[in-house]
Amino acid sequence: MKAAELFERHPSNPILTAADWPYEVNGVFNPAAAEVAGQTVLLARVEDRRGISHLTVARSANGIDGWTVEREPLLTPDDDAADEQWGFEDARVVWVEELERWVITCTAYGPAGPGVFLATTVDFTSVERYGIVRPPEDKNAALLPHRIDGRWALLHRPKTQSAHGQGEIHLSRSDDLFSWSAPERVLQPRAGAWWDSLRIGIGPPPVRTDHGWLLVYHGVKETIAGDIYRVGLVLLDLEDPTRVLRRLPNWILAPLEPYERTGDVPNVVFPCGLVHDPKTDQLRLYYGAADSSICVATSRLADLLAAVLAAPS
Repeated sequence: MKAAELFERHPSNPILTAADWPYEVNGVFNPAAAEVAGQTVLLARVEDRRGISHLTVARSANGIDGWTVEREPLLTPDDDAADEQWGFEDARVVWVEELERWVITCTAYGPAGPGVFLATTVDFTSVERYGIVRPPEDKNAALLPHRIDGRWALLHRPKTQSAHGQGEIHLSRSDDLFSWSAPERVLQPRAGAWWDSLRIGIGPPPVRTDHGWLLVYHGVKETIAGDIYRVGLVLLDLEDPTRVLRRLPNWILAPLEPYERTGDVPNVVFPCGLVHDPKTDQLRLYYGAADSSICVATSRLADLLAAVLAAPS
């Protein structure tokens, strides 16, 4: 384990690449993750040879190897929908007990820019499409798994004039999953030379703990050699997720390995999926490496909580 990091990479990384796909693609990366019927399900972003992305399901008994990849995508652009015509990207999934369904949030991309797209599924074999729920430009969205004060809550990253076009994390609320309130600010990039000074966005959906919502997020720093994507940690209040309780100063995962530093977009670790095993307390973080492959890193929930609780308020 790297001294500055809280996650340990699996020695089998990358665990999925374009070579594992049953049809011709350019790259696979940035997967959502879920545990379904005793299997780990990844909903991977798949970029085809045109450069347009769709979402495809891969399943594994242990979440590490022995993957079975579906021969048909789960979610592809509708030819008649302009706001989807350039593809679907970077899904997050969360089980919602009230709906008895998984809720998928992803980025739909079209001429107007990226927007937040929502769909639901029971078993990742078919989807019910809600469509665009946050119009362009908006992305990096995940639904909290239950209502707060009677309303659904969505973490997302709109492009705002107040942030001078730079990315920051916001929260919007809804009664019906279709119409959403004006964004409320949650977390901003840090000014200056920080590792997350250019823009930030959520990683996987946050994990509910007794101490608060534990949120893994990505942060970007601009350098003369290009942007660097790293991963950080923040704790949000359970009843008011716009209230930040703790924010870890250091990153917890950074592009250090060759498969993270070299690819279609170098120097990127971009997590969208997180699975927790309550029996062992193990967390498996699934992330895209250099926009080219899928990797996994592990930690313990207790270790992440201890680290963030020791951070400044």
